[in-house]
Amino acid sequence: MANQGWLLRGLIFIIWGAALNHGMPPQNPVRCNQTSCVLYNAYGIWGDRKDCKAPTVVYPTTEEQLRLAVANANKNNQKVKVVTKSSHTIPKLVCPTENAVLISTERYNSTIDVNMDNLSVTADAGVGLRDVIDRVENAGLSLVASPYWEGVSVAGLISTGSHGSSWWGKGGAVHDHVIGLKLIVPANQSEGYAKVVNLQAHNPIFNAAKVSLGMLGVISKVTFSLERGFKRSITFNFTNDDGIGNEFMEHARKYEFGDIQWYPSRHRAVYRYDNRVPLNTSGDGVFDFLGFQSNAILVSKATRASEKAFDNARNNDGKCTLASSFVGYKKLIANGLKNNLIFTGYPVIGHQGKIQTSGSCLYTPEVRKDVSCAWDPRINGLFFYESTAIFPATKFADFISDVKKLRDMKPKNFCGVDIYNGILFRFIKASDAYLGQSEDSVVIDFNYYRADDASTPRLNQDVWEEVEQMAFFKHGAKPHWAKNRNLAFLNVQKKYPNFNKFLAIKKELDPKNMFSSEWSDEIFFGKEGVKGDGCALEGLCICSEDRHCSPGKGYFCQQGLVYKEARVCRYSSSSIS
Repeated sequence: MANQGWLLRGLIFIIWGAALNHGMPPQNPVRCNQTSCVLYNAYGIWGDRKDCKAPTVVYPTTEEQLRLAVANANKNNQKVKVVTKSSHTIPKLVCPTENAVLISTERYNSTIDVNMDNLSVTADAGVGLRDVIDRVENAGLSLVASPYWEGVSVAGLISTGSHGSSWWGKGGAVHDHVIGLKLIVPANQSEGYAKVVNLQAHNPIFNAAKVSLGMLGVISKVTFSLERGFKRSITFNFTNDDGIGNEFMEHARKYEFGDIQWYPSRHRAVYRYDNRVPLNTSGDGVFDFLGFQSNAILVSKATRASEKAFDNARNNDGKCTLASSFVGYKKLIANGLKNNLIFTGYPVIGHQGKIQTSGSCLYTPEVRKDVSCAWDPRINGLFFYESTAIFPATKFADFISDVKKLRDMKPKNFCGVDIYNGILFRFIKASDAYLGQSEDSVVIDFNYYRADDASTPRLNQDVWEEVEQMAFFKHGAKPHWAKNRNLAFLNVQKKYPNFNKFLAIKKELDPKNMFSSEWSDEIFFGKEGVKGDGCALEGLCICSEDRHCSPGKGYFCQQGLVYKEARVCRYSSSSIS
């Protein structure tokens, strides 16, 4: 334990210094040699750990070039998938088939048009979120909703239902602030094999296109509504979690941009008190979220090595020491809030554009090789799963109650998730998007350790499998389209009351299924793949036999401890519970 303490103090010292540095930017997701191309996501690996081949890749720079790319594919009976510059989607929605064209919007990013009269901004599909925000703020306006991570394009973030946190106004989902978009869809020969469709709120296609998973066509331009510029005031309250199940709803109603971070093993909740304040309020603060800052590669590698060693040794105490130290450090630096260059005290007040989203590790010059995003696959740093479940607000307290029951059986089993960000609660409003949320909802995100190879079981993996299955099957949560392991999408179509309306629009716009693939269909239609040995270890299936776990390493398929209908891979001396 003493060695663990020295390690953690060293890590925290280096992290403090690393936050002031810069380093290598993320890799391009499309990498080609002389014969072929491979498509990656930002984490360097897909859910099934299999490569995603890209037979042909094109890089349009104008709307006409984008239209021609779709037209040529249609004329030649090819499939189409679209990838962005950053490619942060975890499921294989963008993976093309063998006879396909991959369109990258990386270079289609020149237009950002702010309309002061209509309080709106229109941007090309490949424009980065940070570029839009900075242009809008320079005009004295603000974009109200955005995801917490800014490494996304405008088309990519609305396609997958990305969101911030708010039940106020139009809500926290970015697609609900879209007031227009242009979509390129297949057409007949007389129309040039592809055409541009201009969609606005009165168009019946609009509600399908706002969250389309790239399955209706190629988004060309997106128009967002804006508001007059404003600032925000933030205070984090680190307190106990006793009342979290009763308080989350009132918290969401009271604070426009409120969220809650729950660290179950620490019995700690962090309430974010976050509302807008007038533009003339003193303060020029920034939210440079700790997890999205450039970190010293040495720290990322050491953190991963420590977590891996504790996992292999089945050492809960080691993971709990890491969790306790990291939560304490986050409290010390307010999780990345800065009044100026550093955090000096609450509240932190700053312009909306500097508070709402972050991702400073994205903007790092090539000349520095000592720091990076902590999950950069080139450095053998952090490697994790991310699960995101979306609950009707009225059902969320029951889920919290179940998680507490499971936690209270052995709190140390929950330390692994608290090494990351615990369980983050955010709030999004009911939406008219067919693949959005049909009622006011609470979203949870949690990250947890992933093994280096698919055949290695994880310490306490049964706990997170049970939490996962509680969320998606007992309490009926919907999965975030751009996150999650495959099992989260099982029978997902039954959870969306407007799913058939979306299908009808898809049939109208894409009758030949140009924009579908076997991988996107697997997610979109919630199909379970073939169950093979060890499939439950990676969330590719729910175990029903011991072989779906790892019986040779002592992990057997057993029932859940609180949610008895769950089937999880639990470590045991035998296959009998």
